[in-house]
Amino acid sequence: MKRSLLALLTVPLLGAAHAQTPFKLILSASEHTLQKGDVKVRAFTKSWTLPAAGVKASKAHGKVSSTLTPVLSRIERAVNARTPRPAVFRNVGGSWVAADRTGWVFDRDGTKANLLKAIRTGKGSAQVAYRRVVPARSVTLLAQRGVRWHVATGSSSYRGSPAFRVKNILVGADKLDNFFIAPGHEFDFNREVGQIDASTGFVKGFVISGGTLSKEDGGGICQVSTTIFRALYTAGLPIVERHEHSHRVHYYDPVGFEATVYAPAKNLRMKNDTGASLFVQAAWDTRAQTLRFDVFGAKTGRSVNISTPVVTAFKPAAKATYSPDPRVAAGRRRLLDTPMQGMTSVITRTIKVGGKVVSRDKLKSVYKPWGAVYGVKPGDKRLN
Repeated sequence: MKRSLLALLTVPLLGAAHAQTPFKLILSASEHTLQKGDVKVRAFTKSWTLPAAGVKASKAHGKVSSTLTPVLSRIERAVNARTPRPAVFRNVGGSWVAADRTGWVFDRDGTKANLLKAIRTGKGSAQVAYRRVVPARSVTLLAQRGVRWHVATGSSSYRGSPAFRVKNILVGADKLDNFFIAPGHEFDFNREVGQIDASTGFVKGFVISGGTLSKEDGGGICQVSTTIFRALYTAGLPIVERHEHSHRVHYYDPVGFEATVYAPAKNLRMKNDTGASLFVQAAWDTRAQTLRFDVFGAKTGRSVNISTPVVTAFKPAAKATYSPDPRVAAGRRRLLDTPMQGMTSVITRTIKVGGKVVSRDKLKSVYKPWGAVYGVKPGDKRLN
């Protein structure tokens, strides 16, 4: 039987197309994510097309042709540009997902060997040889330490803060971003933040001292201690050491839901009794002027309820005090802080497991009356 004209035309056309199939270098890789307690692996590939003339010359001479050097160098730059990124959690569509990124280091000799072998055997592709650089804090490490779930959040607003205060809040929060609390260990705020002075990035700002305001390095750091306290308290961790301010400060409302620090006299310490590591992340929004800490760890089965403050024992605000301020003209005054009544706040925390109450504690804060604070020119008689 004679072959049809269509068949006669199709065969050589397919053969020609097959001969023109480009040769590719393929990089096969995978990444890990952690979501809803499970580690998932996502495989993916990247590919680069090699010039046909270079492949043909390599086959003819039995070695990788120098004409492929530019494209290999381009591939090397692309591969080496991928640097490792440590694992962090992000809220994606209401679900917390941890992801990391491995770095790549191009192996030129290994890639050339793979390439030449594939060309000799008539294959249409070869694998890129490279070394993986796993970040020190990987998704696998989080999972191994039991850090698989979002546990709690603490947040606060620093809206209206002066520039020095914003600076110290962001410097302090950055020092508490991405760290572990080992099972059975205490979180120690002063130790974790370290030295608070100009050498560690802090600037001078107002702190409560001697019944008025004075300027010291790190003014505003209590916004950080308060916010991380809220996160750890909401996670149900036992308090080892915690102090309230001597006077109510509006930045830390709800009243009493705060923790002041003043190294070495006052500190914030809380114990990780969850049986697994805890991982803490900081986040801030400079536009909205909000700060938050998120705590991740194992499922403990705890249900934590924190009551609204019960505020009693109100006392009238104290008399005004004055603080030196070179920005103020002689004889004038500038309001630095508003007066506050004295009061007592009690917050109740109830922890349940399996619907049964396993712990109940009260967070009591007693605040002295606070007077308005005015800045006046240094040397003003009102400072005496």
